[in-house]
Amino acid sequence: MSDMTDTGGPVLAADGTPLKRSLARALRRQKMRALMLIAPLLLFILISFILPVADMLYRSVQNGIVTETLPRSVVALADWDANSGDLPSEAVFAAMAADLKEASAAKTHTKVGTRLNYENPGISSLFRKTGRKAKKFDIENGGPWKEALIEINKGWGEPDNWRTIQTYSPPVTAGYFLNAVDMRVGPDGAEARPESEQIYMNLLKRTLWMSLTITVCCILLAYPVAWILANLPMRQANMLMILVLLPFWTSLLVRTSAWKILLQQQGVINDILVWIGLVDDSARLVIINNQFGTIVAMTHILLPFMILPMYSVMQTIPPTYLRAAKSLGATDWTAFWRVYFPQTVPGIGAGSILVFILAIGYYITPALVGGTKGTFISNQIAFHISSSLNWGLASALGAILLAVVLVLYWAYDKIVGIDNVKLG
Repeated sequence: MSDMTDTGGPVLAADGTPLKRSLARALRRQKMRALMLIAPLLLFILISFILPVADMLYRSVQNGIVTETLPRSVVALADWDANSGDLPSEAVFAAMAADLKEASAAKTHTKVGTRLNYENPGISSLFRKTGRKAKKFDIENGGPWKEALIEINKGWGEPDNWRTIQTYSPPVTAGYFLNAVDMRVGPDGAEARPESEQIYMNLLKRTLWMSLTITVCCILLAYPVAWILANLPMRQANMLMILVLLPFWTSLLVRTSAWKILLQQQGVINDILVWIGLVDDSARLVIINNQFGTIVAMTHILLPFMILPMYSVMQTIPPTYLRAAKSLGATDWTAFWRVYFPQTVPGIGAGSILVFILAIGYYITPALVGGTKGTFISNQIAFHISSSLNWGLASALGAILLAVVLVLYWAYDKIVGIDNVKLG
């Protein structure tokens, strides 16, 4: 389409402006109007999702507290050879004394002690005890500071404590991520922690395995329920749907507590098994505070999230397809497996993604019914955020969990295809 008239001039709009410019301006206005309509949603996503994730990633490597609290000591320790086995020079001890005097006045010496205690347990008491006396240090006329600090606390005479301060003095550290994968920063770089201290990778493997098991259990239980709902008359299907949705109207804490009552050794299930003679009273089943209890409780809690996507997809499958397959000689099983089941795969995919991602991040139910053997890595993240206050390690664990979920999501997209996932 030409933007020129027969006379060679540009085509003009009603207001006299060139048509091309007028159309471009109208298009910009339309885009701005559409952007303004979705701006509240974008702002909500930015504040509630993107910023918290960015803050989590920043905290997982942020380590400025050592440099900010002990600036002179960090500079003085830069030339010290941590592998020599000797203590730092008198100048380093003098710098530490000056830093501790200022830190104790600002009451920040306990914070740096807490940070370094994550890497070297016990070092927090070194800073706490020394900080109580640091206010009285005479920096100009005091010394020798090496003898003075060691006299206050013998920990200053241990090269390992100075090595910890030197190793974790940079403003950015990989220490949290190394701890999250059961490693640490050693004299020669990253090294594996002792086997007795390796917990997080085993916990991550357990989380992935149990989440996958819960997803499979939900598929096996939800498929027949969704099929019945999709093939019953509308009135009866609505009544059953109320039962499916009923758990949403009940508190998660109440449902989990109910499973504690059912599964404990003196609980309802064990009492029934003893009563009918399947289990001896002296050999009651241990089905709580372990992986089994977590899988059972979470399967029940997450089951509706699998039923609903399956049901919505099954509802759209015309029943004439099965009748046509049978009329062509197919058996019931062949008609189901070759005709009906492939059409329900999008619902299975949607429910599986939903249940798996919800399961991998659960921590309330595993904490109540899982004991020490049925907890997830999310329980450790919650512990470090609320109890140990090691936000750096919690952020690193959360970042690793996020990366694992994204990798699994990518693999699912490559194998199944995310475009095939439907909610109805």
